[in-house]
Amino acid sequence: MLKETLLKFFKLDGLIDNLSGYIETRIELLKYEVKEDIARAMAKVAIVALIVVFLTLFIIFISIAVAFVLAESIGTYGGFGIVAGFYLLLMLILVFFREPISHKIELEIKKSFRKKQQHHEGDGNG
Repeated sequence: MLKETLLKFFKLDGLIDNLSGYIETRIELLKYEVKEDIARAMAKVAIVALIVVFLTLFIIFISIAVAFVLAESIGTYGGFGIVAGFYLLLMLILVFFREPISHKIELEIKKSFRKKQQHHEGDGNG
């Protein structure tokens, strides 16, 4: 009772109502922004996944074509071995240099995140 009387006397009840309304509105806005960001990220992931699928199919079929051309020019099925050896060499390079490659990719991703963060802060959204 005393608490309510003091709040009304100092007109803090309206201020508290306004503040709680502001906080609720801000939370709803943040929820909306998160949903929007998730939808945007999912769309980008879907596009990248499609690109990866089509690029993989392209690499498979171009590899088969190169293997047939090499096999025909050599006269044996060695063309397939040459193509397989090429991919083995690529895999070994990735295995031996995975740390510097991983570090470089990580730095690029962090740089991209920083640019996006600066862009959001520049808009007044952050």
